[in-house]
Amino acid sequence: MRIAHVITRMIIGGAQENTLLNCLDLKSLFGDDVLLVTGPAFGPEGDLLDRQQGSGLRVTMINSLRREIHPLRDWQALRAIKATLRAFHPEVVHTHSAKGGFLGRLAASSLRIPAIVHTVHGAPFHNFQGRGARLFFRQCEKYAAGKCHALISVADAMTDSLVAAQVAPRDKFTTIYSGMKVEPFLHANVHRDSMRQRFGFKTTDVVIGKVARLFHLKGHKYLIEAARKVVTQCPNTHFLLVGDGILREPLAAQIAAANLDAHFHFAGLVDPDEIPAFIGAMDILVHTSLREGLARTLPQALIAGKPVVSYDIDGAREVVVPHETGFLLQPQSQDGLSEALIQLSENGELRNQFGQTGCKRVAPQFCHQHMTKRIRSLYQQILADQPK
Repeated sequence: MRIAHVITRMIIGGAQENTLLNCLDLKSLFGDDVLLVTGPAFGPEGDLLDRQQGSGLRVTMINSLRREIHPLRDWQALRAIKATLRAFHPEVVHTHSAKGGFLGRLAASSLRIPAIVHTVHGAPFHNFQGRGARLFFRQCEKYAAGKCHALISVADAMTDSLVAAQVAPRDKFTTIYSGMKVEPFLHANVHRDSMRQRFGFKTTDVVIGKVARLFHLKGHKYLIEAARKVVTQCPNTHFLLVGDGILREPLAAQIAAANLDAHFHFAGLVDPDEIPAFIGAMDILVHTSLREGLARTLPQALIAGKPVVSYDIDGAREVVVPHETGFLLQPQSQDGLSEALIQLSENGELRNQFGQTGCKRVAPQFCHQHMTKRIRSLYQQILADQPK
């Protein structure tokens, strides 16, 4: 097949890793002709493509394709995407992210591409927006949904949310979990001692990790507040924050104001291939985001045999089984977060029990090759259903 993927930007993030693995699998497993169309990866999150030199993946960079709304630049991006697709002549266009998904579907539809698919990594409208913005983005998503043949959700919760918002009927959605390289997480503990030494952790320390951009709605501030109580009761706990972003300085100031400097450690921007080693250094993974389709860090930690504590948002409950693989909490809760972290910090046997159960449940579902096979089968089904 000739397949074009369109995504707004290839920063280091879950949707981007998903897209890259899908593109590379289509080439290596099926011999497909694949083109990745994207915009520049501005920002402190890093550029995922910088770390993929030599992969052989064809990439077209469209400078006007940006995350921010800008009518003139967006019109230029639409024209550039259309020109790129017209020249490539794909059978399938697969779009990702809000801006890339909207413009990519419009371009592909206008060119009558035989199969147009969009992956919902996270809904572009949510309760933390103003009412006007929420209605606008919902209407944009509804309009774009009418321009494609199928929608892929990375979690059942995403389907439920978009169906409830009347973006598209349920039969247009297929849930396909976001795949990853499973093997490195199965062997994450190989790196445990060296990574803990790197940050000065003792063997008796309990390390609570969070893997997320230092960005709005990622919930770092709730973790810092909850940490006060955790450290008071369990002084051997340490918090490892993996990721970077625009909130680095405000979060550092909040940590200093709480007198928690000795217990918080910023790892900074980390190459995706190094994430297993960082998770290997952890004893518990915490996820306090307020919105996320299905955060990759949750299955990653469980595959590595680490228990998770997560706010009950979007697709989290599809991998976090309360009192079996971890704890699910009310979003923004701090007392409940403290209590869950204290319980796990004080009970190594419970940590191991949750982690082992999580690995058995999750590992088979998140293999990236399995994801790509299911996605490609969807492409084939759409093409087979086209009138001859």
